[in-house]
Amino acid sequence: MAVSYVLTQKGNPGNPDAPKKFYAQAKASGELTFRKLSKEIAEGSTTVSDTDVLAVLNDLIKILKRHLDNGEIVRFGDFGTFQISVSGDGAETEEKYHPSMIKTKKVVFRPGVDLKEMLNNLKFTKL
Repeated sequence: MAVSYVLTQKGNPGNPDAPKKFYAQAKASGELTFRKLSKEIAEGSTTVSDTDVLAVLNDLIKILKRHLDNGEIVRFGDFGTFQISVSGDGAETEEKYHPSMIKTKKVVFRPGVDLKEMLNNLKFTKL
């Protein structure tokens, strides 16, 4: 299999007079829903149903949210790591800083060994 991409022409926002360049943009070829994921996991087992897997995955999300909300890094072994990241406005001094200056909050995922290996071995097809 290969990841499909299209080319898009973009300018340089820091230099509007610079010539535009073409960049690859990955295009999805479909999607895997939570329900389909649970069924696929269950197909690989003789002891659990897709309903059991779905229940576990739902609990996994709840627990992930709870621990991220507590400021913890959540490590999923070889799968990867989840962590909260923030960015925003700066202050001239530490005393002048206020949490309201945080403008962007996001969950950062860092892939584990297997996913990094998959990324290193990707093949691409132009649409």
